[in-house]
Amino acid sequence: MHDQDLLAGTAQWMQRAVARVRKLFPRLLTMRTLMVGCAAGEGRLDSTELPRSQWIGEILAANLKSQSRVLRSGMIVMKEFHYETRPALRCMTEHGFTRVPSLPMTRLDIRFEDFEEYMTKALSKVTRKSLRRKYRTIAEATQKSPITLEIKTDVSDCVDELHPLYMAVYDRSPMHFEKLTKEFLIRLGREMPEKVRYFVWRQNGKAIAFSLVMVSGDAIYDEYLGLDYSVALDLHLYFHTIRDIIEWGMKNGYHWYVSSALNYDPKLHLKSKLEPLDLYVSHTSGVINFFLGKFLPWLEPTRNDKTLKQFENFKQLWED
Repeated sequence: MHDQDLLAGTAQWMQRAVARVRKLFPRLLTMRTLMVGCAAGEGRLDSTELPRSQWIGEILAANLKSQSRVLRSGMIVMKEFHYETRPALRCMTEHGFTRVPSLPMTRLDIRFEDFEEYMTKALSKVTRKSLRRKYRTIAEATQKSPITLEIKTDVSDCVDELHPLYMAVYDRSPMHFEKLTKEFLIRLGREMPEKVRYFVWRQNGKAIAFSLVMVSGDAIYDEYLGLDYSVALDLHLYFHTIRDIIEWGMKNGYHWYVSSALNYDPKLHLKSKLEPLDLYVSHTSGVINFFLGKFLPWLEPTRNDKTLKQFENFKQLWED
């Protein structure tokens, strides 16, 4: 259960305007919501085989509204389901759900010998020049105090260092959704050590960056980033972390680097493609659901990101 702000993904000017009204009506455009899907990440169904996955979709579509009423929740959100589940979840719209795009992930082909070959063969001359300038700056700035990398499956011994780095990135983000706790970071590694990798970068023994990475099949999923902003911008830490993770993936036989939502401009220039995610939204009240379906396309989070429209497969966000 979650109190969902319907304006969480909208333009800043709209949020500022409604904020004034919320001084009088604090819960305006905020609904108690039954969230269905993965707590932190993309949603998938238990089967990829169409007959069984369609059956799962039908069960969800037929029962979620009654379950929501039992829990005294008005709104239901099927959260961030991968676009490959669209055939199985097409039945959701027949049961009054509206499908709108969530902020997509991105996918990058990393089937190269090393990062240098990737830059040479995959990137434009302008992007290569920009990246190499950044990496020269990093090398010069860290000559006396090099940045070291440690890859862990358990961060219980250093979570107090890492969580503030994550919160620094979270607080600077223009959009806020789930917020990870220290306990989540610890339990994830302990319960899924075969799937979880924590990349921790240090300088002079101090943690200055970390990434929570998941591995599955032939893909690396770069889920959450933490940065020390006292050095992050000068040292181009974002690009440093990407290079290290991709190089590790190449050396370990992974084919794809999948990154979480937001910060789309560098991903566009790195030649990533969008990996669409869908939201299926409904309300238990027929009257409210009618108007909700009309307004959702104006509230969905991709509408105000101009960079997304520059990706070659942007239209896939809305395709059936």
